[in-house]
Amino acid sequence: MPRTTKVESPSCPPFRALTTDVLGLVKVIETRGEQSGAAAKVVERWGDPDSSKSVVSASILDREKDPLLGVARKSGLIDVISVINGDLRHSIPNVCQDGTRPEDDPIVGLHLFKKQRSESSTRSCTSLTCTTKGYVRIESFEESKSPADSIRDPSPTSWNVCGSGNILCSNVEENENYALFGGKGVEVNVWDLQKCTKIWTAKSPPRNSLDIFTPMWFTSTTFLSKDDHRKFVAGTSCHQVRLYDISAQRRPVMSFDFRETPIKAVVEDLDGHTVYIGNGSGDLASVDIRAGKLLGCFIGKCSGSIRSLARHPELPIIASCGLDSYLRIWDIHSRQLLSAVFLKQHLTNVVFDSHFRTQDAAGSAPEPLDVNEVPCQDEDDEAMTTKRKKTSKGHGDSRSKKKKSRKTSKED
Repeated sequence: MPRTTKVESPSCPPFRALTTDVLGLVKVIETRGEQSGAAAKVVERWGDPDSSKSVVSASILDREKDPLLGVARKSGLIDVISVINGDLRHSIPNVCQDGTRPEDDPIVGLHLFKKQRSESSTRSCTSLTCTTKGYVRIESFEESKSPADSIRDPSPTSWNVCGSGNILCSNVEENENYALFGGKGVEVNVWDLQKCTKIWTAKSPPRNSLDIFTPMWFTSTTFLSKDDHRKFVAGTSCHQVRLYDISAQRRPVMSFDFRETPIKAVVEDLDGHTVYIGNGSGDLASVDIRAGKLLGCFIGKCSGSIRSLARHPELPIIASCGLDSYLRIWDIHSRQLLSAVFLKQHLTNVVFDSHFRTQDAAGSAPEPLDVNEVPCQDEDDEAMTTKRKKTSKGHGDSRSKKKKSRKTSKED
């Protein structure tokens, strides 16, 4: 069984997270209970280990009813599985262009749409994929309980977002109307997904005082606010974090350096102005992006490169995973480590199932206890209480016997 690490820290709230790794496995990690020192545990493992099925990108359709997880594999295959039981719902073959091998043009971005993009009511799942060479594809699938019965969209939407260079990161905003792409030799750009047209392209920063030009090498991106697609944050291989505002200018409105290694993961907070960044040396920090102020680094350095970050949509926790094979859960306020699980393989992605409690209430699992309610004693507790009462009564009898014996000896 995977090793778990318990940390002397505040109790870890109940959560459910899913991770993917380089062997194509999907593992479900849960924490149930509010007791102090509760550690996360692996409760499910889906798939068989195979390096050719390594997961390069993942996306969760986080809905209360029938949530789905999409995983893009190294072989070019995309599997859509049930988050509840791991059943395979859809299997999408190679999405690369005709004649292109998946090894030459791997998938770097995957997104499952929450809202319906097709007028047909039978379309239940729509995905967006992006490859290294900038080939973007939007495709829908019919609702089906068996992957053999799933029907692909006969006319998917596809276009190319770059003429040269390699795409390394992509992100879709909350309302799913816009997406941004960036990479090595590709300036970060924003596209309208309804019209499939480019609406904005960034401009490289000017040369510095030493006349050195910073190359275009974006490694991670995220929209800053769920209600505004005009502001987003991008991390670069030159350990820079940049804030862009497409309504203001093409160049970044603010930029700062973070440590000495490339930025590998960036995720936004719910407040709309805080971002969490992880780099190649295992450093994790929170930053107020409005002024580029470092709020603090998370306590307990990771021993490997961070590859994925996930902010829980309700609980004040953040998850990180990477090449050290650990899934770590952090408190966003104290920046302390709450729990860590060793998962044996190099991890590539982590996502949260925010409807974990709702599913427990609807299923056979016990409902979480209310913090205001006092739990009832079970049979063992009652037995212990009875035993203690009998023992105290026995002690009282022995004391009375001792008093009687002393009284009798005096009379004699």
